[in-house]
Amino acid sequence: MTLKECKKEEKADREFQKKFKFKGNIKVLTQMMVDPAATEKRGGGKNLPLRRGEILDVIQFTSQEQVLCRNSQRR
Repeated sequence: MTLKECKKEEKADREFQKKFKFKGNIKVLTQMMVDPAATEKRGGGKNLPLRRGEILDVIQFTSQEQVLCRNSQRR
């Protein structure tokens, strides 16, 4: 990983922490795949756009129906 890529990831992590009021280090609990048969959804506000078969990093389980995730673009 180059220095430029590292700084870009650090900036994305800071923006993530600010947007979701997340304290401490971001620790990936697990990864999950969006159902390949699911309909694609557009993101909006704090909702992540979903694409079929995409791999997401699970950061935090917020409720029984929602989880805090980030995609491969660190969004």
